[in-house]
Amino acid sequence: MDSQFRRDPDQLLREIEQQERRERRGRLKVFLGYASGVGKSAKMLAEGLRRKERGEDVVIGAIQPKSSPEVERLIAKAEVIPTLPVDGKHVIDIERLLRRHPQVVLIDGLAYKNPPGSKHAERWEEIEELLDAGICVITSVNLQYIQEMQDDVGNITGKRPSETVPLEFLKRADDIEVVDAPSERESSRLREMALLVAAEVVESELRHYLQTHHIEEIWGTQERILVCLTPRSDARPILESGRRNADRFHGELFTAYVRQSNLSKEDEDALERNLDIARNVGAMIKVLEGPDVVRAIITFAREIGITQIFIGHSMRSDWWHRLRGNPVERLIDLAEGIDVRVFPQRAGA
Repeated sequence: MDSQFRRDPDQLLREIEQQERRERRGRLKVFLGYASGVGKSAKMLAEGLRRKERGEDVVIGAIQPKSSPEVERLIAKAEVIPTLPVDGKHVIDIERLLRRHPQVVLIDGLAYKNPPGSKHAERWEEIEELLDAGICVITSVNLQYIQEMQDDVGNITGKRPSETVPLEFLKRADDIEVVDAPSERESSRLREMALLVAAEVVESELRHYLQTHHIEEIWGTQERILVCLTPRSDARPILESGRRNADRFHGELFTAYVRQSNLSKEDEDALERNLDIARNVGAMIKVLEGPDVVRAIITFAREIGITQIFIGHSMRSDWWHRLRGNPVERLIDLAEGIDVRVFPQRAGA
């Protein structure tokens, strides 16, 4: 019986070696911005100066070529290891940083590519070398540079930079902070994506901790997303977004519609097409009943622990039209504690 509980010696050795490497490795903190100009560089530098004031040995290893007056003021208070100009690019002086071996290096602009022939093709690979040498790194990056996010961000912004950072690198961060700023509606989706990336990084770190300490993971840090449908919903973009967000956070996707009487043949066919899309993206479908459609949705959402509700905002026909007042505002008011994301819909949807 004891053999059932005896640890495999090779596995135990690998875990010890992995833990020792982790303890020797420098710590990585990332400031993640969901758009340019939200202040991530200033946040990064302010963090470094606070550590310097506490007695840590902090240097700046790279900064963006164009800086705001606030950033310039913060730079003036710190030791700077100048970058090397190579083929018109600003390359980190990795060898000098390794010789200097400070406790902390601040590196702005994580997603830089190095010129051909460099020791490392990407700046994030240079940061890996610093971390492996036991040097802590604080860095910054915008959402649009994360490789796995570029399709989604590009669909919103119309921009796709050539420089990228793999999400897997960010998942190795010990700390990640989303730099938030007051925003207009058009940037709310980018902010949501940045928060999901940060949550995935935190969950990855938590999972590693549980595995290292042999703690059984008996709970989930899941999102539960509910997409509300009507016969005339422009369902595909809403359902596909719900699927992407559920997958990123290892969550679940639900679709609900409230049964209506006397549907026309056209609306019945449209509803079935929307339900086919829901089935294709793997959503769990629920048919709701009740004269008060908004309350039926909210009641179902609370029963199964929904964390986000996705709806279209121009739904004026059918049951939405029969509600008193603005149905979207009423749904948001009743959904206290549940995030509501509103999708623009084409006229007549």
